[in-house]
Amino acid sequence: MSKAVEFLKECGTFYLATTEGNQPRVRPFGAIAEIKGKVYTATNNTKPVFKQIAANSKVEISGCNQEGKWIRISADAVVDPDRDAKAEMLKQNPMLSNLYNLDDGIFEILYFENGTATISSFTGEPETFNL
Repeated sequence: MSKAVEFLKECGTFYLATTEGNQPRVRPFGAIAEIKGKVYTATNNTKPVFKQIAANSKVEISGCNQEGKWIRISADAVVDPDRDAKAEMLKQNPMLSNLYNLDDGIFEILYFENGTATISSFTGEPETFNL
């Protein structure tokens, strides 16, 4: 499992930032998976976050674990319509099955490309790596 996915799973809740015009928008997320060697999350195509990503794919993610370390990821979000990848997202994140199914017309998955992640703490040197 990639270091970024592992860290975000430790966080439980992490925050995804987009922009709407010139206004930043941040909201909590919890679904994360590694599929096809990439970091994925999920959303609903009727939500503002999906429309914001369609208008500007540049996003940032941040989360903090129980040890007081935090991660920041800067990347481009890419919608993946692949049905098998969607099924894998549901498998890795069973709580999504309460909200979505493969044929509901609203379930979307996104992966992050051209990304850089940095894990930081107050006591150590930051660790930066590519997604």
